[in-house]
Amino acid sequence: MKKIINYIKESYNELVHKVSWPTKQELSSSTVVVMIASLIMACVIFAIDFTFESVVSFFYNKIF
Repeated sequence: MKKIINYIKESYNELVHKVSWPTKQELSSSTVVVMIASLIMACVIFAIDFTFESVVSFFYNKIF
């Protein structure tokens, strides 16, 4: 039981005193970067999916 209590105390100490938390400004800018990157990746995946669907449909219509 002592080990568990010691672990919790050390975890709390690390979170409060050793971790450098981002400021509100840094967090906001990081959020915007992640949202833009996600949107770009979604557009790229959509383009690849649409192209692949068109190519497969073209060959499927030519064969049948």
